[in-house]
Amino acid sequence: MSEEQLKAFLEKVKGDSSLQEKLKAAADVDAALAIAKEAGFSISADDVRTSISDEELEGAAGGGYDCTREDWSCNPDCIR
Repeated sequence: MSEEQLKAFLEKVKGDSSLQEKLKAAADVDAALAIAKEAGFSISADDVRTSISDEELEGAAGGGYDCTREDWSCNPDCIR
């Protein structure tokens, strides 16, 4: 059940800039879990560690941009 909650939370984060900002500011997994709980999701630290990669978590939080691409389409805010 928690894995489903985690996936649902990540989907919500992708479309919610407020949650993205909160996750970017989270100091650790426990802080991110508190944010998820506040948003109504029940997720454990083990779910995060075993179910998703760091890249998936970073991408959901609005990070993970590859600013090495030559066309810069990855993120218009990248410093060129």
